[in-house]
Amino acid sequence: MVVTAHKSPDGDAIGSSMALAIALKKLGHEVNVLVPDQYPKFLDWMDKGASILIDELSPNESTRIVSEASIIFSLDYNNLSRVGKLGPKIERSDAVKILIDHHLFPDESFDFALSDTAASSTAELVFRFLNELGYKDLIDKSISESLYAGIMTDTGSFRFSSTSSETHRIVAELMDKGLIPHVIHERINDTNSFSRLKLIGHALSNKLSVHKSGKAAIITLSLKEKNQFGYQKGDSEGLVNYGLSIEGVEIAIFLSEELEMVKFSLRSKGNIDVNDIARSHFNGGGHRNAAGGKLDLGLEQALERLNIVINGLFE
Repeated sequence: MVVTAHKSPDGDAIGSSMALAIALKKLGHEVNVLVPDQYPKFLDWMDKGASILIDELSPNESTRIVSEASIIFSLDYNNLSRVGKLGPKIERSDAVKILIDHHLFPDESFDFALSDTAASSTAELVFRFLNELGYKDLIDKSISESLYAGIMTDTGSFRFSSTSSETHRIVAELMDKGLIPHVIHERINDTNSFSRLKLIGHALSNKLSVHKSGKAAIITLSLKEKNQFGYQKGDSEGLVNYGLSIEGVEIAIFLSEELEMVKFSLRSKGNIDVNDIARSHFNGGGHRNAAGGKLDLGLEQALERLNIVINGLFE
């Protein structure tokens, strides 16, 4: 069996994948966790119950594992375009393909799907998956910690509107299994490097702007600036939320320049649907209040494109 997650894996992608993999291993299955590229260092502690193979670093081994798999789980993504070069490998495989995900508009290329856009996270759905199959007793402290990491990060520490009473009930059950919430918060949030804090300080002091309407905040970071501060994977995680915390702001966008492209992170409050904005303008998608996208442009051109969209919202 192979458990896969999306490119630039976040807390929910890694947390849900590790939790499911450990549970499957406890049932006696041989399981590999496979992700397209590197995940943030602050999630390293979850790489204990099962090892994580990175397709970008071990493409031949990845190809072998996928070709030999009988079942492939797709977690926290619902379209094979979200896994980069892993996508064609999965598409060619004769394995049974099972989707567990909470994003909008799932693709039809999966044999079975547990898809619920109302769920707070894929980790919440993995809990439901194990529970409904009668395997809740498999959930131990290690699985609980991974599931909590997924739920906590994808709900913005339970701030986002996707957090439901069911979400809190699941967390209570995870605590009964040995989870200590503050320990996970410390593992994820209290791991800042000096260079990361300087990068955040630079972004907030020099690269944060507010639209003349007062309702949109934009943060940009060029590739040169990221290199200047020794950028590491995950250093800009959560940066977009600072913009959304400004009084009166209803939408925040973070633009991060990469090689030959610009990545977008969008967050919103209330009725602004950033999933629709990301799908319509930035080749992306996600959720109503949290989405991402990208444009194959330079930073200045991408910012010009964004300003047209923002002006259309508030003028």
